[in-house]
Amino acid sequence: MITLSTADKALKSVYLGVIGNQLNYGANALLSRIKQTTNNVYGNEIIKSTSYGISGGIGAGSETDALPQAVNKKYAQFKITLKNLYGTLEISDKAIRCSQNNAGAFVNLLNEEMESLIKSSTFNLGRMLYGDGTGVLGKITVANEEADTEFTVDNVRNFAINQCVKLLSSAGTGYNATYNSMMIVENVDVANSKIILDHPAEASFKDLKLAVANGFNRELTGLGAIFGTSSTLYGVNRSQNKWLKPYTKTAVGNISESAMQTAIDEIADTAGSDVDFIACSSKVRRYYQDCIKSYKRNIDVMDLQGGFRALTYNGIPVVNDRFVADGDMYLLSTKDFELCQLGDWEWIEGNDGSIIKQKEGYPTYTATLVKYAELICNRPNSQAKLTGITG
Repeated sequence: MITLSTADKALKSVYLGVIGNQLNYGANALLSRIKQTTNNVYGNEIIKSTSYGISGGIGAGSETDALPQAVNKKYAQFKITLKNLYGTLEISDKAIRCSQNNAGAFVNLLNEEMESLIKSSTFNLGRMLYGDGTGVLGKITVANEEADTEFTVDNVRNFAINQCVKLLSSAGTGYNATYNSMMIVENVDVANSKIILDHPAEASFKDLKLAVANGFNRELTGLGAIFGTSSTLYGVNRSQNKWLKPYTKTAVGNISESAMQTAIDEIADTAGSDVDFIACSSKVRRYYQDCIKSYKRNIDVMDLQGGFRALTYNGIPVVNDRFVADGDMYLLSTKDFELCQLGDWEWIEGNDGSIIKQKEGYPTYTATLVKYAELICNRPNSQAKLTGITG
């Protein structure tokens, strides 16, 4: 007979490895290329020394001159707290009881829950990679329409059905004090850039931002933060360390191989960068395809780890990702990124070693997957971004 103990063992011995592999390598094309390491993790923090510039003491001279004076290489210390990444599944007591005498039905039940967990975690990991760490999903631009629960937002790419969200204050520094309740996204209208929430629209919501419930300022330091304008990055002052600023070209207009190569050359010349991954929005990928066709050339494709397929530019994969803003293209040196982690994905266990626990006050059982990690870019100046691509 199938019991909770049976389910516990299945989650530990059968599903954990599969889920971990899927989330590490199949969740996102960019994530699959980033090194994952437990180095430089000390307790709840990542403390990492990274070098910049070149070593001194190199020069030429006569055979009787003094030798060049040695100059130590410059270092900066990154210091940042690990982020807590969670994924929770829920199974009703009724569902477990209905399948306890049928092993096949029980396996189907667990498979369905695992697929749902992987799908949800994949969405959030991808969103975080290109986000700025704040968990902000978008801004409400219209909130007083005839449809009571319909909200127009600046972009729907970060929203998904069943997402739990909260309003931020007008200053965007915390959750809204007047209306601090959690809301659920019930539908997403991509064509009209609208979302349906389980709460009536209020005129006061206009121009406010929506963030992940309980996730504000708690997400991975994604590309949005690395290419952002904050005064510090990983605790290091940007204005005093120009190498913390990536290359950015704005108002690009029509995409061209010249614009892409200029960005690659700029960071190669200034930082010795070796671009090996290009990410863009679906719209920009179509612009790039049209650009290649205009040269009467075939469009080459390649297979990437994790089952992804990509166009290429001079042998570099060009991947479209829904979480890249329209009009943007990232040109990245992925060897300069690390996902520093306390360990790989694990189930949270109770004092008795059990994974599946009853949700207090409800006839349901939950299990939670966790990973403590943070994304680090060792050399931000070896990364590039093109914005304002319109054709």
